[in-house]
Amino acid sequence: MTIKDLAKKTGYAVGTVSRALNNHPNVSPTARETILRVAKESGFELNINAKQLKQQRTTTILAVVKGIGNELFAQIVEQLQALLAQSPYHLAVDYLDEDKNEVHRAIQLCREKKPIGLLFLGGNRQFFAEDFSKIDIPCVLVTNEASGLPFPNLSSVSMDDRKAAYAAAEILIRRGHRKIAMIGGFREVSVTSRLRYEGFRQALEDHQIPFDPQQDYQGVRFSYQDGYRATMALLDAGRQFTAIFAAADVMAIGAIRALRERGLHVPRDVSVVGVDGLPLGDYLVPRLSTIQQPIQEIAQRSIAILCSCIELQAPACHEILPFGEKESESICNI
Repeated sequence: MTIKDLAKKTGYAVGTVSRALNNHPNVSPTARETILRVAKESGFELNINAKQLKQQRTTTILAVVKGIGNELFAQIVEQLQALLAQSPYHLAVDYLDEDKNEVHRAIQLCREKKPIGLLFLGGNRQFFAEDFSKIDIPCVLVTNEASGLPFPNLSSVSMDDRKAAYAAAEILIRRGHRKIAMIGGFREVSVTSRLRYEGFRQALEDHQIPFDPQQDYQGVRFSYQDGYRATMALLDAGRQFTAIFAAADVMAIGAIRALRERGLHVPRDVSVVGVDGLPLGDYLVPRLSTIQQPIQEIAQRSIAILCSCIELQAPACHEILPFGEKESESICNI
């Protein structure tokens, strides 16, 4: 009889059975009593050699976070830490600049830290296509979709970035806006930036709204500072717009500051909408209108999928979670 057989017989998860048999404290008294009783009745004995081999493995789950100042990822990391605090695993977090190669960094960290699982917060599909085959442990790409990548150990949890940006543009269009500028990321290196740009442009095209990407789009980093600088650049160039769609809330917050410094009222003169649903947006004046990512659910599903792959050798899976629309004080009708 194996641990999987014992799990099936008791009705508990393999991880719970393993913890009970190994006297781990994170098991309820009822579960522990049931598992040990059924194990004894079934004549189950732990394979000591297998146990010793397992004990030699680390219990580290590594999160590689792309973007040092990314507030969305900071929120997700906080959720991940809280979830893993109730498990036999611990989370190690490594940050790198959004321009760097996260897969190369992960390969290096796998050699150094020997994690049993990996979470990528942000990623470039090209980097994965080129080098991910060198990683053989279960991984989850968080907030980016990876179903098109041919790796059996790579799962993903995300929202639909293209549809989210389309929805953000539609919010502004419904309010009567026809001159809309966009602040986004570098589309050449960021899949998220490219998808959100495509969704935004598709919404404008569907409503026959003109847009000049050379003059009405600013590609910058995902930060407050760059949202501020991008808005200043649009204003300095003399662009005429009644609304700004920012591909991230941090950019939108920077944009609002720039507009106010130039004597423009938000939303009376310029409406602003972002993406992500950061809690900070509720404390701005005005409160930020945004497309809300399901941050808590993204973290929960990422951990659940990764643990399933680690403990049960479950196959990779790809989940796309629904987003929410929040129309608040930073937009108005024209």
